[in-house]
Amino acid sequence: MTRPLYAYAFLDDFVLLYPVYALLFSDAGLSVWQISSLFALWSLTGVLLEVPSGALADAVSRRLLLWTGPLLTAAGFALWVLAPSYAAFALGFVLWGAGGALGSGALEALVHEELDRLGAAESYARVMGRARAAGLVAVMAAMGLAGPVFAAGGHPAVGAASVLACLLCAAAATRFPEHRAAVSGGAGWAGTLRAGLADVRADRSVRGVLLLVAAVGSVWGALDEYTPLLVRETGVPAAVAPYVLLLIWAGATVGSLLAGPGERLGRAGFAGLLAGSGLALAVGASAGTPAGLGLVAVAFGGFQLAGVLADARLQRRIDDTGRATLTSVAGLGTETATIAVFGGYSAVASASAHGTAFAVFALPYLVTALVVAFGGVARRRPR
Repeated sequence: MTRPLYAYAFLDDFVLLYPVYALLFSDAGLSVWQISSLFALWSLTGVLLEVPSGALADAVSRRLLLWTGPLLTAAGFALWVLAPSYAAFALGFVLWGAGGALGSGALEALVHEELDRLGAAESYARVMGRARAAGLVAVMAAMGLAGPVFAAGGHPAVGAASVLACLLCAAAATRFPEHRAAVSGGAGWAGTLRAGLADVRADRSVRGVLLLVAAVGSVWGALDEYTPLLVRETGVPAAVAPYVLLLIWAGATVGSLLAGPGERLGRAGFAGLLAGSGLALAVGASAGTPAGLGLVAVAFGGFQLAGVLADARLQRRIDDTGRATLTSVAGLGTETATIAVFGGYSAVASASAHGTAFAVFALPYLVTALVVAFGGVARRRPR
């Protein structure tokens, strides 16, 4: 179970196009407005397909969706390098967004159910923490390899490597075990969607954890896009900046690997994790020095750990029949909140320094910590 999972998680993020696709768009003659519209289209695709794809994963084979998704992404990347144009880039982002949506919810549901079948459901957080760490290592490896590969073969070489990674990711997904019966009592896609949303309305504890997942993942997930600007603002030379960014990614990776021990955190411990990480972010970012970026790395590690633990709490609260649907609802909440953070960050950073903006967006974590401490959304519900 774990070997194909870790291989899948690594290959899914081992995309050498990540660091250079903005250059590909620019080299094809796209304006800044056109590039921004592509990113918006990508986000919109994910938002629109997130919940429907989760319901689909509760109605059909989850393994099928997990190997289909990377194939769609591979097709999108191939379009980018074979026919670079605005239309091809737009279609590629739609395919990439659709491929990601197919895996969102389906992966968590399949992993939890297979572990539960083996009597190891309590190891879900540790296993998924390692899987997310594998994905972060893949991102760092792709960042390191993109330069040499691009220097050797330009955009076609980077694109070909990314397509190959997607194909290998699809192959890894075919190795997932899946022992679930064909599902939902014949209710089909629409039935699983209605049942999943009904669970959200009926169970207050599920609603609370869905909100917790979105609150934890959205803010730092959006801030991550601005870390290069924060690093530059501290005076780090351009040649050194990539290594500092790798340090921040390494902090998030360590957070993933601590998910196993983190499972022992109770409500107060989880609230303390959020509060401590928020304070580290505020102090580190507002310091305005390279040394302060070390605290930002610590904060990102804490947020990553909290995200894995929040997902584990969600999986414990939902039933197998609607597991992928509700996991996708959490993903939709995270995506929507992330878009809101992008807008808020732009407003704050336009009137102040990036360090100040990062510190301002540490406040939601302090508020969430108070809600967890006194509202109990992180408490387990007996199975």
